[in-house]
Amino acid sequence: MALPKLNDSEIDGIVRQVAQYIESQRQAYLGKTSPLDKRQKAVMALFFPESVLNSTRVVVLADQRVSNPGFYKDLVTMGFDLVSLPDFTDKAAITFVNTVVFHEPIGNRLLFHELVHVVQYAKLGLARFHRAPAHAFSVEDEVQEWIDWGLF
Repeated sequence: MALPKLNDSEIDGIVRQVAQYIESQRQAYLGKTSPLDKRQKAVMALFFPESVLNSTRVVVLADQRVSNPGFYKDLVTMGFDLVSLPDFTDKAAITFVNTVVFHEPIGNRLLFHELVHVVQYAKLGLARFHRAPAHAFSVEDEVQEWIDWGLF
């Protein structure tokens, strides 16, 4: 199904809703989080700056899933196909700025992936990251920077 044609005002409204959802989820889970442990920091220190590792908070949910945003019903009304929207209930983890909510035990590969999102938020800011992440951030460029800095 093709994406609906939206005007700038509609797009800005969706971006605001997404940003509000992300920040509200970050706040909702923040009290349940803990910092990365020493082992996690040691493994990830090869790839990420200390500031990212120190600011990241994590939680593993037990018998609970992050719910999809309430505004999804509005997006469907606007013409989006529900199956084309990300289903947070089936994701292994979701990053809300610097707060990572895991639906499964934290492994190094998944933690690395989620820390890339933490860096995206830190570099791009909340609204810009979610408006056009594919155009605004390149994992390939970021890894090349790490190679250039001698980190990888």
